[in-house]
Amino acid sequence: MAEDRDIKNWEKHEETIEKFIQVIAKNMNLYGITPSIGRLYGVLYFNDQPMTLDDMRDALSMSKTSMSTGVRALADMKMVESTFRKGVRKDLYQSEEDWYKSFTSLFGIRWRKQTETNIEEADETIEILEKMYNETADMALREKLEHDLEKLKDAKDYYLWLMEFIRVVESGEIFNYIPRKGK
Repeated sequence: MAEDRDIKNWEKHEETIEKFIQVIAKNMNLYGITPSIGRLYGVLYFNDQPMTLDDMRDALSMSKTSMSTGVRALADMKMVESTFRKGVRKDLYQSEEDWYKSFTSLFGIRWRKQTETNIEEADETIEILEKMYNETADMALREKLEHDLEKLKDAKDYYLWLMEFIRVVESGEIFNYIPRKGK
């Protein structure tokens, strides 16, 4: 006897998961990820098996080129990885299911690059203003330069602190202070 399928609840399940995938997609902009790539991550996350680009295209009704671009972006952020299954010739991809790991990696990638740039810019600006300070006899300008140099040094101190925070997140040390939930 064939097993009775609860079609109504299967459909409700699919709608509910789709709604959550939309939430994921919407919130991915916090990480600089477009909603379409966020949807791709959501589909991969809820799929029980690795997917090919064709599978993703069919699931999302997007072009294979868009899927390839999206997968590459997610792989660069360590949110998706390629995998292998014997007998399958096409590339297979699966989501990183450890959201803590994804966050720490993505946070580090995004924040480290920008913070390093900010430190370099602060150093360059400090160097220019110090040179101006040493070359001018204008007391009002010297006073303004001293004031601005103090602000820049405070900014640089903040960026150095932020680099330490990024290190704590990337290393996983953050979990000593704020433990993971669940598992």
